[in-house]
Amino acid sequence: MTDHLSKAEIRKDAVQGAVEATATAVGEVATILTRAVRDVAGALGGLATEVFELRDAARRASLESTDRPPELSQD
Repeated sequence: MTDHLSKAEIRKDAVQGAVEATATAVGEVATILTRAVRDVAGALGGLATEVFELRDAARRASLESTDRPPELSQD
Protein backbone atom coordinates (compact mmCIF):
# COMPACT_ATOMS: atom_id res chain seq x y z
CA MET A 1 0.00 0.00 0.00
CA THR A 2 1.41 3.40 -0.93
CA ASP A 3 0.76 6.49 1.10
CA HIS A 4 -0.29 9.54 -0.82
CA LEU A 5 0.29 12.91 0.73
CA SER A 6 -2.30 15.54 0.10
CA LYS A 7 -1.32 18.92 -1.30
CA ALA A 8 -2.15 20.43 2.09
CA GLU A 9 0.22 18.01 3.85
CA ILE A 10 2.98 18.78 1.36
CA ARG A 11 2.48 22.54 1.86
CA LYS A 12 2.46 22.09 5.63
CA ASP A 13 5.77 20.20 5.47
CA ALA A 14 7.30 22.85 3.21
CA VAL A 15 6.17 25.68 5.49
CA GLN A 16 7.39 23.79 8.55
CA GLY A 17 10.80 23.25 6.96
CA ALA A 18 11.05 26.92 5.98
CA VAL A 19 10.11 28.09 9.47
CA GLU A 20 12.62 25.72 11.07
CA ALA A 21 15.40 26.86 8.71
CA THR A 22 14.55 30.50 9.37
CA ALA A 23 14.55 29.97 13.13
CA THR A 24 17.94 28.28 12.93
CA ALA A 25 19.41 31.09 10.82
CA VAL A 26 18.01 33.77 13.15
CA GLY A 27 19.47 31.92 16.13
CA GLU A 28 22.88 31.72 14.50
CA VAL A 29 22.84 35.43 13.65
CA ALA A 30 21.74 36.29 17.19
CA THR A 31 24.62 34.22 18.57
CA ILE A 32 27.09 35.98 16.29
CA LEU A 33 25.78 39.40 17.31
CA THR A 34 25.82 38.48 20.99
CA ARG A 35 29.43 37.37 20.77
CA ALA A 36 30.35 40.51 18.85
CA VAL A 37 28.75 42.76 21.48
CA ARG A 38 30.51 40.80 24.23
CA ASP A 39 33.87 41.08 22.46
CA VAL A 40 33.45 44.83 21.88
CA ALA A 41 32.48 45.35 25.52
CA GLY A 42 35.55 43.38 26.61
CA ALA A 43 37.83 45.39 24.35
CA LEU A 44 36.41 48.69 25.60
CA GLY A 45 36.73 47.53 29.18
CA GLY A 46 40.36 46.62 28.57
CA LEU A 47 40.99 50.03 27.03
CA ALA A 48 39.38 51.75 30.02
CA THR A 49 41.58 49.74 32.38
CA GLU A 50 44.69 50.78 30.45
CA VAL A 51 43.61 54.44 30.54
CA PHE A 52 43.05 54.27 34.31
CA GLU A 53 46.43 52.64 34.83
CA LEU A 54 48.16 55.26 32.67
CA ARG A 55 46.39 58.05 34.56
CA ASP A 56 47.44 56.59 37.91
CA ALA A 57 51.03 56.13 36.72
CA ALA A 58 51.13 59.74 35.51
CA ARG A 59 49.70 60.94 38.82
CA ARG A 60 52.30 58.95 40.79
CA ALA A 61 55.11 60.26 38.59
CA SER A 62 53.89 63.82 39.06
CA LEU A 63 53.73 63.40 42.85
CA GLU A 64 57.19 61.85 42.94
CA SER A 65 58.68 64.69 40.93
CA THR A 66 57.17 67.36 43.21
CA ASP A 67 58.08 65.52 46.44
CA ARG A 68 61.81 65.59 45.74
CA PRO A 69 63.74 68.67 46.80
CA PRO A 70 65.28 70.55 43.91
CA GLU A 71 68.84 69.46 43.27
CA LEU A 72 71.58 72.01 43.63
CA SER A 73 73.18 72.80 40.35
CA GLN A 74 76.92 72.48 40.27
CA ASP A 75 78.11 75.12 37.83
